[in-house]
Amino acid sequence: MSLGERFRGLLDLTRPGNTIAAALLTATGVFVAAPDALLGGQREAVAAVAATACATAAGNAVNDYFDREIDRINRPDRAIPRGAVSPRGALAFSLLLFLAAVVAAAALPVVAIAIAVTNLLALVAYTKLFKGLPGVGNAVVAYLTGSTFLFGAASVGWVSDAVVLFLLAAVATFTREVVKDVEDIDGDRKQGLRTLPIVVGERRALWVGVAAMALAILASPVPYVYGTLGLVYIVLVVPADALMLGAALQSFRDPSVGQRRLKLGMFLAAGAFIAGRATGALL
Repeated sequence: MSLGERFRGLLDLTRPGNTIAAALLTATGVFVAAPDALLGGQREAVAAVAATACATAAGNAVNDYFDREIDRINRPDRAIPRGAVSPRGALAFSLLLFLAAVVAAAALPVVAIAIAVTNLLALVAYTKLFKGLPGVGNAVVAYLTGSTFLFGAASVGWVSDAVVLFLLAAVATFTREVVKDVEDIDGDRKQGLRTLPIVVGERRALWVGVAAMALAILASPVPYVYGTLGLVYIVLVVPADALMLGAALQSFRDPSVGQRRLKLGMFLAAGAFIAGRATGALL
């Protein structure tokens, strides 16, 4: 195995797309709470983004370590099953990334540190304790994704403005995780996991995701109603809501397309918050 192939294997463990996305979500939380902190490169803002990137990469790597047998069935192209990285190497790499996340988070306010510690514990415990519990594993991943906004906001200011964004992102992620469980049902069943689609059936599980998505969408106008974010926000968040709800319904026909569109809708919703805050700061 060449050095280049090993490096690529380590990079694949981090899921670069997911890691960058998580860092951007934290940056969005920073911007929603305090635009000047992000634009001015405030130390806490930079530390929060770095901590999120390292923790997400570490969580992905340790998840691949614990999931290596399942991935031989569901994801044989991943780094460990294809032999690019050994299981022990993946575990050591994840520990280094977790350490880097802890160092970065140490520079943040107490509330942000509390969120970081909770998230790190959840990341480590996810595969062994939560993943096989019907709905619980989905909820943990949903919380971790949504909490990136809260973490970013808490690193520079007050988290209240990011709560609705947290809710939207968490529920969209929950729905997407349920859809992914439907896709992975064969491999999960062979490994004896009790995911929501296995326990209650695929269609019922998908309806749970749709119902959760609908409730979150009902909460999305709150920042506009209370004057936190203006007209630009509501004009942009409505299409994002429609895309996410439509994607959840589409998952009954095509889970792969549905979960990708759910992810896109979540980022569009984040964009609505950014645009709403940016226009408010200019007025």
